Amino acid sequence: MHGYFEYMTNLQYKNRSLMKQADDFKSGETYRKKDEEYKKLLCLYNKEMKRMKDEVAQAHNETIRVRRIWDEVTDDLVKEHQAEVRGLLAEIKRLKKSNLELIRQRDEALDKYRDRNRDFYDVSVQLLEEREKNKKLTAQINRDFENSSIPSSMQKAGRKRIPNSREKTGRKPGGQPGHQGHCRKKHNVTESHEIPAPEKYTESPDYYETGRIIRKQKVSIKMSVDVTEYTTKEYRNRITGARVHAPFPKGYVNEVNYDGTVKAFAFLLSNECNVSHAKIKKLISEMTDGEVEISVGMINGLCEEFSLKTEPEKKEIIKELMLSPVMNADFTNANVNGKSAQVLVLASPTADVALYIAREKKGHEGVKGTPLEKYVGIVTHDHEITFYSYGTGHQECIRHNCRYLIGSIQNEPELNWNVQMHELFREMLHYRNGLGEDDDLDEEKVREFEEKYDRILDKAEEEYADNPPGDYYREGYNLFKRLRKYKENELLFLHDKRVPSNNSLCERLARVFKRKQKQAITLRSQNNLGYICDGLSIVYLLHTKAKGSVYQKISDIFERQKPTMFQEIAATRKTGGSACGL
Repeated sequence: MHGYFEYMTNLQYKNRSLMKQADDFKSGETYRKKDEEYKKLLCLYNKEMKRMKDEVAQAHNETIRVRRIWDEVTDDLVKEHQAEVRGLLAEIKRLKKSNLELIRQRDEALDKYRDRNRDFYDVSVQLLEEREKNKKLTAQINRDFENSSIPSSMQKAGRKRIPNSREKTGRKPGGQPGHQGHCRKKHNVTESHEIPAPEKYTESPDYYETGRIIRKQKVSIKMSVDVTEYTTKEYRNRITGARVHAPFPKGYVNEVNYDGTVKAFAFLLSNECNVSHAKIKKLISEMTDGEVEISVGMINGLCEEFSLKTEPEKKEIIKELMLSPVMNADFTNANVNGKSAQVLVLASPTADVALYIAREKKGHEGVKGTPLEKYVGIVTHDHEITFYSYGTGHQECIRHNCRYLIGSIQNEPELNWNVQMHELFREMLHYRNGLGEDDDLDEEKVREFEEKYDRILDKAEEEYADNPPGDYYREGYNLFKRLRKYKENELLFLHDKRVPSNNSLCERLARVFKRKQKQAITLRSQNNLGYICDGLSIVYLLHTKAKGSVYQKISDIFERQKPTMFQEIAATRKTGGSACGL
């Protein structure tokens, strides 16, 4: 019932509303309102339409203006384009003409190229030849003691700086804290003075004696001249008129004689210190306040006198050399009266003896009559082909090979075998030098070295096949061929511990003679060269074998009597040069 009542009430409200609308339509009030709303809307629409018409007209006018401007711009662009086209057509015409000219020139150039191409091969060959010459000249300019057999003593000005691989510690030079210093040797006192203590120490109760004596010495040297004179009465025979006197002791021959101390001092200055004879004379005179004035001729004759008085020592040297299992040998140049000569240096690394032999030439003629001619041991040398005819075995100097490899690396940078071989030699030397006296050579290690040696030489052969050596620089290729041919003589030091890996001993000894001849002397005969060689041999022997002062030993030698066969020895000098030969 309640729902029905709501429904009926709703219908009544709707009926009343519809009846009111119908009355409004009947009275015309609704039509009047709608008409007023229509007129208002129509007025608004007319205003909007007018505004839009004005905007359309304005836009139309703007379009016309823009079109007019665009036409003007288009006309300008067309004119510019036409002008550009005319320019391009003219350029094309010019280029066509130029192209025809270029074609003509090209044809002429091709004709010239065909003519010149005939000479191109010859020019290329000449260029290659000049490059090889340039390589050779560059190698000659850059030759030094690091990449060739030139000794370091022959290096001119501008030597390379010696590398220092030691790491800096930051510590000051000199003795370090906690390290016991090396004090100077104390000497026997010849004159002593005591300094009295100051009164401020002796009179003051604040000071007392510690019992320690502070000593400080000053050492000075001086040369004293001791002259021993013998006198005797002279008698004359009334019948014959002969003058006679009592015999003098040994060594008293001339009115003024010099004993072994003076001669040994001058001899060592000349042969050990390389001082010129004139300076030796001046030095001795100044040191003795003019008391001793020895002549240059006497100084010059000391080598001959020393040589004649040391026959036993020379025989000992030869004996030691012949009994040595290994002998180092080398030739070095000498200059005798402006002519070339040679000095054969023989040395034993085990016996510590050396022999200098003066020769006029090298080669077999230089070996003839020397201990090397009849030697039956192993010879270590610098690939001197002559030496292969003597001895029973041979070892070439590895250090020389390393220098030659450095030269090949510098002048043949396109190759790799030289770098590898240089590293292999360094590895071999490191292994060999690291062995102790009681260590044996490892056969397996040596076999590895030899196999690597062969592989590197095979690589060298391939590289030289791809890069053939020129006619002007062949040092690297020649080294490769020598290493292949003389393999046994290159690696002998890996099979026998007695054999040294280098010939440095002879090189050092040769430099002794080089320094002397360069700094101190001018040789006028082959005999003088022989005397000097004998002296250098004996001095080296005294340094290595003799105990005590070498100066005193030389002084004692000069006190000896000359040999009775002086004439025979002098004759030997004239025919053989040096008495140290066999």
